[in-house]
Amino acid sequence: MSTPNGFPQHSRVCLTRSLEGGAVQDLQAKKAGKAAKKEAGGDVAPPKTGTPISETLKLLPEELKANMKIRSITPRPPRKPRLERAASLDEKSWRKWRRFRTSQESLTDPNETSSSNGSLQEASPSPPTRGRASPCSPCCQQDSLHSSPDALEASPGGKSKGGASDLGKRASEISSAFGGLLRGKGFAGGKPRLSQIMPARPLPPMELNVASHSLRTANRIDSDCLDYRHYSQHKFGRVSSSLSDSRLQGNGTLYDNSSTDSMKSTFSVLTPIRAKDVRSRSYLEGSLLASGALMGAEELSRYFPDRNMGIFVATWNMQGQKELPGNLDDFLLPTDPDFAQDMYVIGVQEGCPDRREWEIRLQETLGPHYVLLHSAAHGVLYMSVFIRRDLIWFCSEVEYATVTTRIVSQIKTKGALGISFTFFGTSFLFITSHFTSGDSKVNERKLDYNKTIQALTLPKNVPDTNPYRSSSSDVTTRFDEVFWFGDFNFRLNKDRETVDSILSQNPDTDVSKLLVYDQLTSEMSRGSIFKGFQEADIHFRPSYKFDIGKDSYDTTSKQRTPSYTDRVVFRSRYKDDIQALKYSSCPVIKTSDHRPVFALFRVKVRPGRDNIPLAAGLFDRDLYLIGIRRRATRELLKRREQKDQRSSSICSIS
Repeated sequence: MSTPNGFPQHSRVCLTRSLEGGAVQDLQAKKAGKAAKKEAGGDVAPPKTGTPISETLKLLPEELKANMKIRSITPRPPRKPRLERAASLDEKSWRKWRRFRTSQESLTDPNETSSSNGSLQEASPSPPTRGRASPCSPCCQQDSLHSSPDALEASPGGKSKGGASDLGKRASEISSAFGGLLRGKGFAGGKPRLSQIMPARPLPPMELNVASHSLRTANRIDSDCLDYRHYSQHKFGRVSSSLSDSRLQGNGTLYDNSSTDSMKSTFSVLTPIRAKDVRSRSYLEGSLLASGALMGAEELSRYFPDRNMGIFVATWNMQGQKELPGNLDDFLLPTDPDFAQDMYVIGVQEGCPDRREWEIRLQETLGPHYVLLHSAAHGVLYMSVFIRRDLIWFCSEVEYATVTTRIVSQIKTKGALGISFTFFGTSFLFITSHFTSGDSKVNERKLDYNKTIQALTLPKNVPDTNPYRSSSSDVTTRFDEVFWFGDFNFRLNKDRETVDSILSQNPDTDVSKLLVYDQLTSEMSRGSIFKGFQEADIHFRPSYKFDIGKDSYDTTSKQRTPSYTDRVVFRSRYKDDIQALKYSSCPVIKTSDHRPVFALFRVKVRPGRDNIPLAAGLFDRDLYLIGIRRRATRELLKRREQKDQRSSSICSIS
């Protein structure tokens, strides 16, 4: 039913209530109705687009004009965007279409600019659900209005049961209903779409960092430069942190207000040094606590906050075999510790004829994170010292010395080889030895030990870190940390049958009954050899003597007794500086009658002075390149074999 003015009767009643509640809601409903009528092309003619508010008011009864109060609305700038949940594509398209329609109406009717802005502000925070709608008519609009529970609360006298605020809410809901119909009509020509599912509960607050996952990945810092994340908090310096492999944890995501390139171009990996410190210091005497000291406490704390480093020490009698193991991962990189060590020291007795090939294999296994600091040989005694490449700047010059204990032939097979250097402020000595063999030659082995500690002339040019505690007759007293490893040839004072019986009873790790007969354990307890040295607890089977390529002990006519000939012992000037973390053998490598034996240590490091002769980052570059090239080639061949394996799988039909 329509009134003489052309409006449906029910729409007129709702419009009257909305004007009593506020002019803004009335204008929203009016605009929505105008757009719906215009697009639907219905028979009912609404007021024209350019009709001002005064003409609309003429359509209302005279008694309502006297009671109405129209509030003026001052245009306000749009609100600043807030961090809310990301809008879907449907919501974004609806908002763009809504802004476009609002701007069109504002250009058409300049007097309604404020109402357009107001309607946009009211509708934008919570866009209603859209669905597919059919063309609207006055009848369907009436039905939709009558179906609203708020619209049915009107009394017969035309007055609302609630106050002005309730009328405003009802008018807003009616305008939302008109808007829903309008939007449904606007998208009626497209594909059918399901109604948007709104969350039952409010969404959780977003993080301050709103970068997408791809942006986070693009801004991920290289693991060697994780300290740059503190740049925003410390503009002229960085918080001390470790660059050790065991400390490189965290997601490495850069702050949103910086970029990786600008960071790396501002500071290097090392701690920045003030220009006045460079001018004033001569670096002749050095300093332990100066801010610019290369070997000082500040730099040490950056790499090792707890002042402890990991060292891998291994010994292996290769029996002069030309054939090298196919894979050294189980030997050098055991799976028990979570992280690789900072330093690797490997001593070999009766080494393979091609020493260079052995060192290349070591470099290939350790990979590009390590470099060969120094290697030395004495006959068939080899020693190689690998260190993490970012730590070579804190090493002094490397010195070595040799001792020959017995010459059986022209090739030196028995003797000792020592390598020493200072790392930060801690001096290290590594000795690998091959003592006299024979079950009963304990005294000869003790003579070999005494000759070694007296004849090794170390250190040479690098100053002693604590000369007051050194002795000229014992080289092991002239260094802070000493590691002695090799084939000491000490045997078990028991017959083969008894040893086999004990091994069969305790096949795993309980070898305490065997150690009762160990010659080295007995001599060390008496103090006749390795004075001041310690050895970690042994929980592995004897490393000598095996049949080559097998797990069985000597089955030849000699029937040699299995023994712990290969050992690693250590000593320190300071109590508890060295802690043994693991002591074991590598039963996987079977190319020799000896099994490799290795130990993992946690060693305390102290700050030093810059007046020592530094190695200046010197390492074997040619070996490094060859090892890395071989590692890459091996990986390519492995992938090619896997690819060929997959492609060769053919289904045959018989």
